[in-house]
Amino acid sequence: MRPRLRVLAVSAACAVAATTLAACGSDGPGGSSDRLEVWVYQDGSTTIQEDFVERFNETSDIQVNLTQIPGENYQDRMRTAMGSPNAPDIFFNWGGGSIADFVEEDMLIDLTDTLADDPEFGDAFIPSILDAGAIDGRHYGVPMRGVQPVILFYNQTLFDEAGVEPPASLDDLFSLVDTFVERDITPAVLAGADPWTELMWLEYLLDRQGGAEIFDRIRNGDSSAWGEPAVLAAAQNAVDLVEAGAFGNNFRSVSYTTDGASTFFAQGEAAMHLMGSWEFANQLSNQPEFAESDLAWATFPAIEGGTGDPAALVGNPTNYWSVNANVEGEKLDAAVEFLKLHASEDYASALIANGDIPTTANAESLLDEAPTPEYARFQYEMVRNAPSFTLSWDQALPADQSTPMIDNIEKLFSGQLSAEQFVEAMLNL
Repeated sequence: MRPRLRVLAVSAACAVAATTLAACGSDGPGGSSDRLEVWVYQDGSTTIQEDFVERFNETSDIQVNLTQIPGENYQDRMRTAMGSPNAPDIFFNWGGGSIADFVEEDMLIDLTDTLADDPEFGDAFIPSILDAGAIDGRHYGVPMRGVQPVILFYNQTLFDEAGVEPPASLDDLFSLVDTFVERDITPAVLAGADPWTELMWLEYLLDRQGGAEIFDRIRNGDSSAWGEPAVLAAAQNAVDLVEAGAFGNNFRSVSYTTDGASTFFAQGEAAMHLMGSWEFANQLSNQPEFAESDLAWATFPAIEGGTGDPAALVGNPTNYWSVNANVEGEKLDAAVEFLKLHASEDYASALIANGDIPTTANAESLLDEAPTPEYARFQYEMVRNAPSFTLSWDQALPADQSTPMIDNIEKLFSGQLSAEQFVEAMLNL
C-alpha cells in the first residue's frame, strides 16, 4: 500500500495502467479553469473514490478528473511530477515524511485555517488522526481513507485443522512456524519482492522489544537510537524467523503490489499474513469467499521480557488528500468542496461498506453497517486503545534515510546482512 520507491525518469513516470483515467501531459495545476486533476493510489478502495468523484461532478462546474496509478508506480510518479507541468491538483499521500519535502518547498496548500474556519469540516475527523498528517503543527492533508494499523491476519480454517490459536507471544509464533512447516504450509506469506512488507515485521519486533520510544528518537533526529540493544534483538528475531522457515523459501519472488501475496494467502498456501488493515478490503474485493469464510485477525504477539506495550500499533493512521499550492481562485474553492465530501457520513458509510474504518468522529455509530462488524469493531478498538501508533518508518523518515533503510532491511531478510551488520549499517547512514 505504501512503498517508498526510487525516483524514475520522467518518461518512465508517464507510464500508466490501462485503467488510468488521465495521461501525462495534462494541463497541470492551474492549467485548466474547469478541471481538477486528482491522483489516487489504485487498489481495492479506489471504487469509492470513483463513486464520489461522480457525485461531485454532478453538481460542480469544475470537474474532477481521477487518475488511478498502480502501486508499483505511484510514489515514483508523484515525486517526479510535483513541481512539473504534469503535477496533479490534488493527490493521495501518507502524510509525514511522504510530503515533508513538498512542504519545505512551499508546494502544498496549508489547510489549517480552512479547517479551523469551518468547525463542521475540521471537527469531523478524529483529532489524533488529523494531527498525524500534520507537519510542524500545520495541516497539509485531509483524511480520505480508513485507519490503517498493521494486523496479523490468519486463515481460521488452517488454524482449526492444525488445532492451534493465534500467537500471544513470540515463542507462540515460533511454535506456529514449526507446526505449519511440518504440515507443508508456508507459516506466513511475505512479499519479499516489495521489501516494505518486510519492514512491517521489523517495526513490530522493535516496538514489542523496546517500545515506541526508540523509533520516536530516530524520527526526531537521534540516529544513535539505531544502536539500542532492542534494535539488535529485533533484527536477530527477524533473522531467526527467516531461518526457521516462517516465510518459506521463495518469499523474495513474491509481490504484494500485483496481488501475489494476497492471492497465495487466500488460496490456503499460507497460514498468516502480516499486513495493513487494507488487506481486508483487498480480500473482500478480490477473494470474497475467503474473506467471508476463512479470514481471521489478531494483534501482533508480545515479546517475553520486552518493554513494549502489546497494545501498541504500527502502520499508517490513514491516507490524505493534499492540494497543490498552484491551485487558486475558483479551482481552490472547488478543491476544498471536494475535500469536504470526505468528512461526510455518506463517505464514512461507503468506507465501512468496503471493510475500512473511517477517521471521522462518528465512525463508532456506523460500525454495525460494516460487512463484517466484528472486524470493524476489532480494528476500531485497536486504534482507540493503542497507547501509541507509530507511523510506518519509511513514511516517517525523509527519503534520504528511508531508501537506504529499506535497502538494509531487504538485505537483512535476504541474509546479506547479519543482525549486527544491519545495526552498523543503520548507524552509518
